[in-house]
Amino acid sequence: MKFRPCIDLHNGVVRQIVGSTLSDAHPDEVAINFTADKPPAWFAGLYRSDDLTGGHVIKLGPGNDHAAMDALAAYPGGLQIGGGITAENAAAWLDMGASHVIVTSYVFSDGRVDFTRLAELVKAVGRKRLVLDLSCRKKDEEYYIVTDRWQTFTREVISAELLETLALSCDEFLVHGADVEGKCAGVESGLVQILADWSPITVTYAGGIRDLSDMQLIRDIGRNRIDATVGSGLDIFGGTTAAYKDMVAFCRSEDPLK
Repeated sequence: MKFRPCIDLHNGVVRQIVGSTLSDAHPDEVAINFTADKPPAWFAGLYRSDDLTGGHVIKLGPGNDHAAMDALAAYPGGLQIGGGITAENAAAWLDMGASHVIVTSYVFSDGRVDFTRLAELVKAVGRKRLVLDLSCRKKDEEYYIVTDRWQTFTREVISAELLETLALSCDEFLVHGADVEGKCAGVESGLVQILADWSPITVTYAGGIRDLSDMQLIRDIGRNRIDATVGSGLDIFGGTTAAYKDMVAFCRSEDPLK
């Protein structure tokens, strides 16, 4: 189990927000948990100094390109990039220092996976540089993938068959439990369970993680197969329930290579 650090960008600054409040119709009404007084490159430098790999920079809407470039420049090859990625711009982000590109909405059309677009992405950057964001929300006791900044339900349900199929075209999955994202109210344990049971490739889970006990829960339910990202709970993001250094130490204790 790895601790995957994050840099969430909103209007050009590092922020932690309640993900379910993102809205194209009301962009100024987003619920903000924290706004950093340090630039994105500072966080990237911190992760680099602690040798944390596989973290992600997420551009939450427009106006974040320059901030994302600064973060990638501070930690070349150490961070993934997501937000507005297409087959046309994906390779350029790799050239700017991203290890992988993270894609969601671009590979969906009419509520279904668009395998033509997925193939275009694989052709543009290669399967080993692609992460699919399968962030989801619960409806009728199943987890449906959501797109457009988690506003739109697709018709795709997280299932063993879907994960097996998509794993043929990407290196990892990133999955936010969108209903609990940014709320520090506990993890979607049912989602962690099915990801551990069904995913044939590496998965990073995000959403609701408060403290070390939640990390232990993910480790145990996920059988040490699921990596995790912590946001609003972390002290470096203004949180009071989780110390960044403790998260790093916990996951290093789980990794025999550290």
